[in-house]
Amino acid sequence: MLHHVSVPLLEPFRISNGEVTAKEAILVELTTSEGITGWGEASPMSGSFYSNDTPESSASALSATLIPLVLSSEINVPTFYETLRREPVDAFAKAGIEGALWDAYAKHLKKPLFEVLGGNRRPVPSGVAIGIYGKISDLIERVKRYSSEGYQRVKIKIQPGWDVEPVAAVRRELPNVPLMVDANAAYSLSDADVFRELDKYNLMMIEQPLAREAIAEAGELQKQLRTPICADESAETINSLELLVQHQAARIINIKVQRVGGLSEARLMLESARAAGLECWVGTMPELGIASAQGLALASNEGFSYPTDIEASSRWYIDDVIEPPINIDTHGLIDMTTYQVSREKINKYAL
Repeated sequence: MLHHVSVPLLEPFRISNGEVTAKEAILVELTTSEGITGWGEASPMSGSFYSNDTPESSASALSATLIPLVLSSEINVPTFYETLRREPVDAFAKAGIEGALWDAYAKHLKKPLFEVLGGNRRPVPSGVAIGIYGKISDLIERVKRYSSEGYQRVKIKIQPGWDVEPVAAVRRELPNVPLMVDANAAYSLSDADVFRELDKYNLMMIEQPLAREAIAEAGELQKQLRTPICADESAETINSLELLVQHQAARIINIKVQRVGGLSEARLMLESARAAGLECWVGTMPELGIASAQGLALASNEGFSYPTDIEASSRWYIDDVIEPPINIDTHGLIDMTTYQVSREKINKYAL
């Protein structure tokens, strides 16, 4: 069964691509012949906010292609990604159906998902992502607030006209906060001067400065910078990862389960990136609690060098669809907790 839900955000989230006020997702409920229920989440942003994929397109891909595929297949969950690769549908839909399969598989084995995915029962460090505001004073207020709550690093979104000045202001106010910026592919190589200026501010990384297909250009930009470039939108597949390595276009990879097409592909991306000497961390769209909890299970694997973008549920939403909600402690850590899906909340936010 598919559930299309919309959960209001606490405040609008704005990046260089646009703004959203609610989080929509397609929740995948799968019941096995043993009566075990697994949950997954296909979680593109509405209105082509991040990519051309939408909740509606994911629901269509699930209904028309992926659900019939699952119902007609003999499934070995750890290798089912090989079957999914042959289907030319969006990665978000694949992540949703595979998440439900992994959830049911872990319950069948009577093991926590992190263990089945090769991870460890350890707290996962969390970093905060902060959008674009109309005033620098509003940005500074958020950075101070979330830093005081314990988040282990701060990411601020940038776009042309909102880049060097806000970064400089944050550095003046909080000179020692672990800080990175995310451009969401809003610049071109002709904007190299902007990044050379940002290079002065002791940033952890510059995430996706150029268009997703501008991999050779990103390699040229990285040569000009001390600050590592982190690939996000450009790191969609194993093939694109190979191009990033070939062009030395990134030193860090943001691995998003939704963007790469599921937990299995994300694990393969981690293995390949680390073999190439790249550092990695687990990103988020952000997602609701189902996909976020599965992302945390992945993030417990060795090899992730930086705090995840998965944050407390209360950072984004007036509510979440899991219980208990995801929380961070005062040290910016998220415990490996067992989360339950709330059918009551799904019904409340169903479209």
